[in-house]
Amino acid sequence: MLADIKSYVFLKKEELKKEVLKLEVKPHLLIIQVNDDVASNSYIKGKIKDCSEIGVICDLLKLDINISQSELLSIIDKYNKDNKIHGILVQMPLPKQINEDVIKQSIDPKKDVDGFNKLSKFKPCTPYGIIKYLEFINYEFKSKNAVIINRSNIVGKPLINLLLEKDCNVTVLHSKTTLEDMKYYLQHADLIVSAIGKPHILKGYNFKKDAVLIDVGISRIDGKLCGDFETNNDVKLQTPVPGGIGLITRLTLLENLLEAYRNEL
Repeated sequence: MLADIKSYVFLKKEELKKEVLKLEVKPHLLIIQVNDDVASNSYIKGKIKDCSEIGVICDLLKLDINISQSELLSIIDKYNKDNKIHGILVQMPLPKQINEDVIKQSIDPKKDVDGFNKLSKFKPCTPYGIIKYLEFINYEFKSKNAVIINRSNIVGKPLINLLLEKDCNVTVLHSKTTLEDMKYYLQHADLIVSAIGKPHILKGYNFKKDAVLIDVGISRIDGKLCGDFETNNDVKLQTPVPGGIGLITRLTLLENLLEAYRNEL
């Protein structure tokens, strides 16, 4: 039986909450923000709420957007060495004077709960969360035709490896893929993960009746959040936007934080 994402996230949060209640010292997450981006503010608010719900500590360090890269690196280094902090994440995007890749690689791999450092002990939250949710609903991966529409280091590339480990046949589509090829691969796909971020861009395609559509894209139409897919496609399962993969990504962040805490012990 398919479980809706909100029920899945609630169940997993309750499990984490029970585990945290038994701990004398609570796991501690530090969020560093160097922007005043509306979307970032919303994401951070959700992360702080999640931490409060399961009983872990979450601090927000909001820095001036004119801070230099060297100053930010110094601050990250300080908290890398702070044994009271178990997880560190730097909210993206960053100001133009700061190289995002340099910052991602500066976080201690043991504390990189976002999973962005190349040496991180953790898998990136979004792709890993997708896999864990599909496992929860007993999705049969073996020999399924999986199509990923994204080739970023945060979603697409990690997801390729995770799906290959599950014995899927994996195809990656992107901005240079021809429309003809796009139609062909999508109509033969059993599993489609899209992270384009353009409203309802996957409109008018014919999907298999038993296909699973994972919508990672977030954008707006007339102020309302929407995903890459049109809603209510005639398929086996389609994740909603909002209330879909965003919740799973935040859940995985919490799971990574507790794992970082255990590893520290």
